[in-house]
Amino acid sequence: MLQISRFRQVLILLVLMAGVIFTLPNFFYGRVEQHNDAVALIDSGISTEQAEADVALWPSFLPSNLVNLGLDLRGGAHLLAEVRVEEVYATTIDAMWPEVRDVLAAERDTVGFITREDSEPGVLRVRISEAAGIERAVELVRGLSEPVVTLTGAGASTLKVTSQGNEITVELSDAEKLASDDRTVKQALEIIRRRIDAAGTREPSIQRQGDSRILIQVPGAKSAEELQGWIGTTAQLNFHPVVGRTTDATQSPGVGNFLAPSVEEDGVYYVLERNAVVSGEELVDAQPSFDQNGQPAVSFRFNPAGARKFGTYTSENVGAPFAIVLDNEVISAPTIRQAITGGSGIISGSFTIEESTNLAVLLRAGALPAGLDFLEKRTIGPELGADSVQAGKMAAIVGFALIMVFMGLTYGLFGWIANVALVLNVCLIMGALSILGATLTLPGIAGIVLTMGMAVDANVLVYERIREELKTAKGPARAIELGYERAMSAIVDANITTILTAAILWFVGSGPVRGFATTLGIGIVTSVFTALFVTRLFIVWWFQRRRPKSIEV
Repeated sequence: MLQISRFRQVLILLVLMAGVIFTLPNFFYGRVEQHNDAVALIDSGISTEQAEADVALWPSFLPSNLVNLGLDLRGGAHLLAEVRVEEVYATTIDAMWPEVRDVLAAERDTVGFITREDSEPGVLRVRISEAAGIERAVELVRGLSEPVVTLTGAGASTLKVTSQGNEITVELSDAEKLASDDRTVKQALEIIRRRIDAAGTREPSIQRQGDSRILIQVPGAKSAEELQGWIGTTAQLNFHPVVGRTTDATQSPGVGNFLAPSVEEDGVYYVLERNAVVSGEELVDAQPSFDQNGQPAVSFRFNPAGARKFGTYTSENVGAPFAIVLDNEVISAPTIRQAITGGSGIISGSFTIEESTNLAVLLRAGALPAGLDFLEKRTIGPELGADSVQAGKMAAIVGFALIMVFMGLTYGLFGWIANVALVLNVCLIMGALSILGATLTLPGIAGIVLTMGMAVDANVLVYERIREELKTAKGPARAIELGYERAMSAIVDANITTILTAAILWFVGSGPVRGFATTLGIGIVTSVFTALFVTRLFIVWWFQRRRPKSIEV
């Protein structure tokens, strides 16, 4: 009997409605995008009249998911950055000085007095007063070394410790440098990803290339220079004890100290202790806010370990200044009025609202472990993307029109039912891409155009099978039912092989290849659904209404 249960009819209609509703925002792309950006801005704690107006551009009860346009369709920025992995060597070795000092001081009777000598970056030189204790001192420092945690560095130690006279030299071993390079690039990759995601940029492409390079492509970015300034900021926040102030940029800060310029006072430099009281790594949150004078600022909060250290230091140094240092520049150097034990505080300065928002985002994302050198940068103009979109549209429209004409002329009414299902199929594809937040590229458009042909291919199989069944004089209802049943195996077999190919392309490929595989894979699923269920539902409705004695396919 040619019929579909009420439950299945409702289910099919709900799927079609969902596809149309989730496709709808893409017809108002600019308005919905403004709405989404305004919602993200308000959620971050910043509410302006313009943001409120932009939120009203799209109804809140409708979905606002959009298909993200790739770099080739929308334009944007392309950067190739190289991580300065050598900078981490110096940071790691500097951080070892307190441990080296403490382990040697524990045996002062043997090694005598310990002093740190000036040295090149990445090298720690320590002088002891008792030359006779040099072997024992080297043994103690080597005890701080640990095994290198990599397959290639198995059996090696993290430190290389040598001695000459009464001086010990400590640096990272070659195996540890290789392991450090890998960790540094992975960390930089993740920090860049978090920064760009926090900024609300849609579907960036961030990939590692080679040993120390990172490829960054961000659709919709205004310029490569703006993106470079955004992600190239190290954003290393530390809190340092203040030793003194000076206006002489050439003054020697002394061993264990460094000189940092003041952001607020031109020509003023602070002499700071190199070892920070608390580092930005112990921050768990940072939000844009306003200080007691109503000026833009950034509020921050430490983790329990950072809060404890910050509270202890401020308790013991009431009345003394301490410096808030961002990327080796002193943002402010307030005097500690009272112990700060709550684990939170506020950074105020000459910020605009945009600067305080950006700084909060950078601090939340974390500091880059090392600086970046930008080897290549390109800005792809939106007009090039517009040309690609236009070409893709034209290809889709021409292909769509030819398919509709062919189906209408070849199969008559049944052909036009297949054409309506084809339109709904495209809506389902776009709706699925919107829900997934997938990126549509020019190869992705090619995948959609290919899917159109595959969608009607399933209908051709069904209709040809119905023609064959009509020749047996079983009646139109039975012919339609058998046509769908007996064509199903061929349709499923053909589409399973194609979806396996799409899956392989997605897992093995990257960039444009993965975009093609995404639209092709989604299109196969929606094509089978529309060919086997949607067209059948429409034909059943038509048949139950007309009750024809014979049909012509």
